[in-house]
Amino acid sequence: MSASRTVLRLEDVVKVYDSTPPVRAVDGISFTVEEGELLGVVGPSGSGKSTLLHVMGTLDRASSGLVEVVGYDVSKLSDRKLSSLRSRHIGFVFQQFHLLSGYTALDNVADGLLYTGLPLDERRFHAAVALDRVGMGHRLDHLATKLSGGERQRVAVARAIIGSPEIVLADEPTGNLDTATGDSVMALLRELVDMGTTVIVITHDREIADGLPRTIAIRDGKIERETVAAGAAI
Repeated sequence: MSASRTVLRLEDVVKVYDSTPPVRAVDGISFTVEEGELLGVVGPSGSGKSTLLHVMGTLDRASSGLVEVVGYDVSKLSDRKLSSLRSRHIGFVFQQFHLLSGYTALDNVADGLLYTGLPLDERRFHAAVALDRVGMGHRLDHLATKLSGGERQRVAVARAIIGSPEIVLADEPTGNLDTATGDSVMALLRELVDMGTTVIVITHDREIADGLPRTIAIRDGKIERETVAAGAAI
């Protein structure tokens, strides 16, 4: 059996916001995430988990420490190369969906490949494949405004995976959904993991976190504890 590959590594990561007084939103966090892992990052509002998401996703640079994504030290990359790394290797799923209301499900997902240089027909082809993969192949031509909350979140997941990223960061992916719909979205994320995608779920919901094989709890910008479920392959 081949050894697992580390796709995300953080070592003593600090993020300080320049305010009065300065805010140390992430304070010396270290952990690694392996390929195909399902990890939960849990914490209350103000714990630093959103800042950590931005640092992991290269949307924001750490003030100090090492952030390594699929082998690349992001501190050594220009903004242009960082954008390329993010577009090729990281997919994002947000609580608010961030779909364009006047676009169909197909074109919302196709937008995930907007900066690849592929022509529209090819982007739509890949979008249709991604939508089919998340159980939305029958809703390609429906406007985002005509979809239910669960359907919109599935479209958001399809957009996140259209470029076959190694890592999907899901920020409160069930926050705007009822329990049954939220459960179906979590099941979908587990299916992605079964197919080899690394998924990191950022949540304040302890019940969701407790159902994941590995959880890192943070508070005041620090790791409070790390939990690995019995029998989990980490």
